Amino acid sequence: MASDDSIDITPWTEKYRPHKLEEIIGQKEIVKSLSGFVKAGNMPHLLLAGPPGCGKTTATLALARELYGEQVHECLLEMNASDERGIDVVRGKIKDFARTIPLAKVPFKLIFLDEADSLTSDAQSALRRTMEMYVSATRFILGCNYSSKIIEPIQSRCSVFRFQPLAHEDMKAMVERIAHAEKLKIDEKGYEALFYVSEGDMRRLINALQGAALHGSHITEESVFKFASRARPKEILEMMEYALSGKFTDARKHLHTLMINYGLSGEDVLVQMYREIDKLKIDEKSKADLIDRIGEYNFRVVEGANEDIQLEACLAQLAMIGKEKK
Repeated sequence: MASDDSIDITPWTEKYRPHKLEEIIGQKEIVKSLSGFVKAGNMPHLLLAGPPGCGKTTATLALARELYGEQVHECLLEMNASDERGIDVVRGKIKDFARTIPLAKVPFKLIFLDEADSLTSDAQSALRRTMEMYVSATRFILGCNYSSKIIEPIQSRCSVFRFQPLAHEDMKAMVERIAHAEKLKIDEKGYEALFYVSEGDMRRLINALQGAALHGSHITEESVFKFASRARPKEILEMMEYALSGKFTDARKHLHTLMINYGLSGEDVLVQMYREIDKLKIDEKSKADLIDRIGEYNFRVVEGANEDIQLEACLAQLAMIGKEKK
């Protein structure tokens, strides 16, 4: 069957990815520094650390485009270290690319290792020597979620940039841009739902928006939570308040309804319960005890314990806290 060229199947996360450093939102100081590197035509090794979806990969690709222009594909080696994480990759593919001379106006090439905190300790030890030996011809950019997992000798060879989770204002600006381009109408509660499910992750927000748009051009709170497999915060809070007030049976029914309606996993429920603790009308000591309990049950669920039993046991703990409070 012939493909229909009129249909754009590009994911929105790629369709609306910034192509220039000046288009990146929410990381002004970092963008300013990277633009300085482009202007100077020189740069050190870089370590970009921060939570998912805050612009690390986008900043790297935009930097490479501005440095190399049309030659970007010849001068940039992009690898995901979580897939290729062994010492053989460092000694083979990375070293072979690093030792070749660049054929561009800029006198060095770029190697971008995304998810660099997934590299084994042996691979990181081999990488630090490669970074030192071929620095005249190649610069490394390491992207990671946790800089503490990168060994100190590599950190000391890099300029470290720490990306922050995106603020609501920055995310709203991107959502409005997409909504205008795709002719979507988003109500105020729809915006709040998008911010809630994204947790500062722009990639997750755009995916949630694209999924909700499949149900219609009017984006509502219900469509966002339905696609993102998240319960409304007030529904989670209502379940917890049932348990605290001694209505354990009602809390159990509410839990099972949420898991069926939204397709939530046990870990999803526990994470949302954790986010709603501050809204509970209980004292500080009880909140601290509850966080401790949720942490314990989350560990059990992750380790493979039965979700239903662990979640109901967690609600039982809330009931006990409510009883002590009375």
